[in-house]
Amino acid sequence: MTITDVQGFQASGVSSGIKSNDELDLAIVATEDRKPVSAAGVFTSNKMTAAPVLITRKHLETTGGAAAAVVLNSGNANAATGDQGLLDAEHMCHLTAKGIGCDSSEVLVCSTGWIGYPLQMESITSGITDAIDSLQDDQGKIAAKAIMTTDTVPKNTFVKSKGFSIGGISKGAAMLQPNMATMLAVLTTDVAINPKQATQFLQQSVSVSFNCLTVDGAESTNDTVILLANGKSGVEASPLFAEALTDACKDLAVQMADDAEGSTKTVFLCVSGAKDDSEAETAARSTANSQLIKCSWYGEDPYWGRIAAQIGASGVQFDPEKISVSYGGQVVYAKGKAQKVNSQELKKHMAQRRLDLLVDLGQGNGLSEIVTTDLTHAYIDENMRTS
Repeated sequence: MTITDVQGFQASGVSSGIKSNDELDLAIVATEDRKPVSAAGVFTSNKMTAAPVLITRKHLETTGGAAAAVVLNSGNANAATGDQGLLDAEHMCHLTAKGIGCDSSEVLVCSTGWIGYPLQMESITSGITDAIDSLQDDQGKIAAKAIMTTDTVPKNTFVKSKGFSIGGISKGAAMLQPNMATMLAVLTTDVAINPKQATQFLQQSVSVSFNCLTVDGAESTNDTVILLANGKSGVEASPLFAEALTDACKDLAVQMADDAEGSTKTVFLCVSGAKDDSEAETAARSTANSQLIKCSWYGEDPYWGRIAAQIGASGVQFDPEKISVSYGGQVVYAKGKAQKVNSQELKKHMAQRRLDLLVDLGQGNGLSEIVTTDLTHAYIDENMRTS
């Protein structure tokens, strides 16, 4: 199930010619009645901000948090494209608005792909026309395919709760580092919520999902998460909705980790026992972004020495006699020395796609959880190309 399994929303995905070989590269998500609904967005904090992010922020500010559609393209980020990039992003909104019958400011825009290249507006113009003509309530999964770049699989989510539902699509396979990732995500819900609440709920959910994901420590220019809420269920937003929205975001975030460029391991890293939550996060991110540690995961080696050394150098409160390191529930290091383990069980755990790693610092009650991946030859192969 996907974004269009929420009542009152439609989507489409088409090939506009931005990508070669007739690949899908343009999507639209819209309200079924083409009327604006409550909308919220969370964006990259990268100061080299792409044009579509700037335009979407402006439109949300202009409307007070309302949107009838989101238009998205892949294959070209429309970043580092100057004033023309801004004009092109606005024109994408204008074309979409004209086609569905709303105001241009009620359309949000997202782009992903290569940085520094002008958009192929002739292709996009025809693509938007085709995408509007293709809008249906069963095309969410096609839209998810159309926003893929180096992703190998589309990413969809759907959460059904007491009287309401949430659907979502996303893309992202590298440059996955808070704040957010080289990612786009659009979420829909039939919950009744005002734009201010929607923004608060979305920010909270992103903080414990997409912002807890790191693959390579890089932050993109285009990161965007959008929430559209049409209120058709009649259910008011509540803590239960907040929990469901977080579940949807976490599901998409883990899917991105599982599909990260060249990765063979998805690592669920928990740092506990830090002086405070801030120090726990510092230790977790330092561990997750260490190339040495990532390589050991790729080699299926539960080598605790690299982890202890990395955290010891991270600047957090640290005592080598108090830290413990566990893989798959087995303590491999504690009390300042290596521990006896069930080698067969440990080997079996390290051979899995998903690894569970717990590091306790023994300094306090600070806690941080991060999802990350290993570093492989395939990641280098994918990212050594610039054209």
